[in-house]
Formats: sequence, structure tokens, C-alpha cells
Amino acid sequence: MSASADTVYKAVGPDGEITYSDKPPASRARTDTLEFRNLPSSPLPAEVVRFQEQLEKSAQGRISAARAPRAGDVALFTAIWCGHCKRAKAHLAAAQINYIEYDIENIDGMRAFIGAGGSGGVPLLVAGDRRVQGYSAAAYDRLAAALRPR
Repeated sequence: MSASADTVYKAVGPDGEITYSDKPPASRARTDTLEFRNLPSSPLPAEVVRFQEQLEKSAQGRISAARAPRAGDVALFTAIWCGHCKRAKAHLAAAQINYIEYDIENIDGMRAFIGAGGSGGVPLLVAGDRRVQGYSAAAYDRLAAALRPR
């Protein structure tokens, strides 16, 4: 069975150093496999889903790419009523990760959310080709580690 893009390997070396990777370690270091699928997220309320559907119809399936996050940006899609979003923002602040916040309750935020391929729930964290749908401390730590310069 091969690992999906949502699988992360946590290896602990003989010196206790922890390494996260999307590839299994070559060494015989102790490993844990972490999967970041179906993380806790706040489902979109019916009125927000209707808003999203109306926006998609009015744009006739063409959402402006200019509204979506650009390559290199870290984007967090949130809603004021979302408890998981508050935890996600606090986590990014503690990790000193700069990000652009998009509120999906307004038209520009929803356009960006759709442009980024968002659906189903928030928070959605996007950094380049990496995406975390929902929130978990382990997933955000993994993404923060990947964003740090080596």
C-alpha cells in the first residue's frame, strides 16, 4: 500500500532527533505514520453553502484566479463562527507563520476559497501545493516545519 499525499512519516533517530517527511525513512529509525485526512473542521452552514453555490453559478464556473492565493503565500480560510479556525489562527501566531486570512463570509473570501479548491468546511490552510483541511496541532506543526528555511 503506498502512502497518499496526506501521509506523513515521523522518524525518531538514535539521538532522539525527530524528522517529518512524506517519504518513509531509509534507516531503521523508529517511525510513526501520521495521516491528515478528515481533521476536525466546522461544516459550512446551509446558508454559506447556498452562497457558495450562487457565487459559482453567477461566475458560470469561472472564479478569478487573481482572487486565489498566489504561489508562495500561506492562506488560511476562516469564518468568524468557526471554533477550529480560532485554534488554527492561534497556532499559526504561536509558530510565527505569516499568513493571509480569507473570511469566507464575504464575497472576496468566498471567491478565494473556491479558487483554492475549498469546499466542505473551514479552516482550510494552503501553502503552495500543501493543504490542510480542518485543524490539528500535529498537521499544523508539520506544515510549519516544512515552511521553515533549512
